[in-house]
Amino acid sequence: MAVALPAIAQQVVQQPVPAPVTAPTNNVASSPEPGAATEGGTSVVSPGDESAVEEISNLNLPPPPPPTEYPGWARRDPWVVGELNPAQRGLGDNPWGTSSGAFLSVLMRRMDVPLASRWAHIALRDALLAKARAPVEVNPVDWVAERSWLLLRMGEADAAKMLISAVDTDRFTPKMVQVAVQGALATADPPALCPLQDPIGKYDPMIRPLVQAMCSSLAGEPETASAQIDDARRRGRVGGIDLALAQKVVGAAGGGQAATIEWDPVDSLTSWRFGLATATGMAPPDRLMNAASPQLRAFQARAPLLTPQQRLDSAMVATGLGVFSSQSIMDLYSAIYDATDPGDLAGTDAWQLRQAFVGKDADARLAGIRKMLDASKNPLKKEALRAAVARAATMVQPDAKLAKDAPELISAMLAGGYDQAAARWASAAARMDDEASDRCWAMLALGAPNVTDVGTSRLNAFIKRDKSKDRVRSALLVAGLLGLGRITDDTANSLNRRYDLGLTHQTSWTRMMDGAAQRGQAGTVLVLTGTGFQTPSFMQLPGSHMFHAISSLKRTGQDFTARMIAAEALSRT
Repeated sequence: MAVALPAIAQQVVQQPVPAPVTAPTNNVASSPEPGAATEGGTSVVSPGDESAVEEISNLNLPPPPPPTEYPGWARRDPWVVGELNPAQRGLGDNPWGTSSGAFLSVLMRRMDVPLASRWAHIALRDALLAKARAPVEVNPVDWVAERSWLLLRMGEADAAKMLISAVDTDRFTPKMVQVAVQGALATADPPALCPLQDPIGKYDPMIRPLVQAMCSSLAGEPETASAQIDDARRRGRVGGIDLALAQKVVGAAGGGQAATIEWDPVDSLTSWRFGLATATGMAPPDRLMNAASPQLRAFQARAPLLTPQQRLDSAMVATGLGVFSSQSIMDLYSAIYDATDPGDLAGTDAWQLRQAFVGKDADARLAGIRKMLDASKNPLKKEALRAAVARAATMVQPDAKLAKDAPELISAMLAGGYDQAAARWASAAARMDDEASDRCWAMLALGAPNVTDVGTSRLNAFIKRDKSKDRVRSALLVAGLLGLGRITDDTANSLNRRYDLGLTHQTSWTRMMDGAAQRGQAGTVLVLTGTGFQTPSFMQLPGSHMFHAISSLKRTGQDFTARMIAAEALSRT
C-alpha cells in the first residue's frame, strides 16, 4: 500500500484539469512543478495539489464581463409594440400611416375620458393595442407610454399593462417609468415596481423607500424590509395610510409586520392607496369607491383578489364604459350565482339573469330581462345591464305585441353587437305605434347590416315627431345615415336646411378627420373620433361630429364600428 500510493498520486496529478473560470488560462499551461517559485517570488502550485494555497493578484484577473439584462435573441423591437393584429381588426397593415407621432401624442394626452360612446371606446382601445410600427416624429418608447397612459385613463388597466410589459425595462424613458408605476398600481401588482426602483428614486424619490421595502420583502429579506419601513417612518416624508398600506404589503409578502388600516381619516382614493389595498385583498370603503372616477372603478372590476360580489358594482361601471364585454359581465354574474347560497338566490340580479336565459317559458324569460333592465337608471349601469342581457334578448321572438319591450330589446342586442339578430325586428317594428316604432326603426336603420335606403318619407315622419331638445336625435340620425351612405347628399342637405340640424358645420377637427380618412389612416381616425366624442353623453354631441366620424370610419373599412356607434347614439338619447 505504501509503495503504491505515490504512483497513484502521480497518475492523478498528470490528468488534465480544466482551469477555474477566474484564473487566466496561461497560468495552468505554464505552471512549474510543485514547490517551484516564479521570478517575483510568488508561489505557484499545480492544479492537482490541493494542500497548497494559491495566491492570485487582482492584476492577473480578467475584467468581469459586462452585465447583460437581456440576451440579444430576447430583445423586443420598441418600434413595433402591441398585442392585436391590426388587419384582423379592420385597421389595415399601417393604422397610423404618415401621421405625426408628436401630433397624435398630444391628442391622446389631452383627451378627456370617458367618451360618449361605448363602442367608440372599444374601437379606440383596439387601435391602441394594435401591433403596428410607431409613427414618425416620436420616440418609440414614448409612443408606447402615451398609448398606455391613455388606456389607463380609459380604465383599461390590463390593456395598458400588456403594452408596458412589451418594452425592455432598460429602454424605459422618464415618461415610460412614470406610466409603468401607474400601470403597476392600477393592476394591483406591487412586484411590477421592483425593476423600477432606481428610476423611481430619480423621478419620485418620496415613494422609493417604500418601494424598496416592499421589494425586499418580496425577495425574501424580511429583516431588510422591516428596517426600511422603520427608516421611512422616522424620516416622515410619507406617512399615514400610505405608509401603513406599504407596511401591509411587506407583511403579506412575509415581512412579518402587521399593519392596521384606518380608512376613517381618508377623504380621497389615490392610485397608490387603491393599488396597495387591492393587492392585499382589501376593498376600499364604498364611500371612497363611489366618489372615485369611473376609471378607478374599472380597475377594481378586474381585481382578482376581490370576490365577485365585491367587484359587481364596479364591473357595471366598467361594462358601461366598454372595458368589460357583455360576456365578461355575464361571467361575473355566473360566479356570483355559484357562490350564493341557494336559499338567498331568489330576487337577486344573478337569479334574474339566469331566468332571462333559462326561464321555464317565454314569459318567464322576458320577465327576467325586464327586471334586469329596470334595475338601474344610472346611464353607465343602464348600458351595462343592456349588455348583460344582450344574448338573452336575441332569443325573444319578434312580435309587434311587444311594442313596450322592443326598443329596449333592440338596444340590448346592439349593445352586445348582435346586429343581425336585431335586424329580425324590422318587420315587427313597422306594425307598432308611432313612438315605439320610431325608436326601433331609427336604431335598425343605423345598426342593421345590408340596409341600402331608409325612405325619405319615413325619415321626415320621424323628425316631425322628435321631441328631443333642439331635435338632437334627428340630427344624430340624419348624420349617421349620411355617414353610412344610407341617404343621399341631396336628401341630407334638404333636411339640414329645413330643420337646422347643423350638419355642415366645418372646424379644424372635421378637416383633420376627413384628411385622415382620405389617406386611409384607420388608427388616426379612431384617435380623432375619441377627440370628437369628449362629452358625457350623446345629447351634447354635435351632428357634424357624428357625420364626419361615421363617414371616416366607413371609408377606412370600419363599417361595423360605424354602425354600432351610430345606433348607440339613438339608443342612449
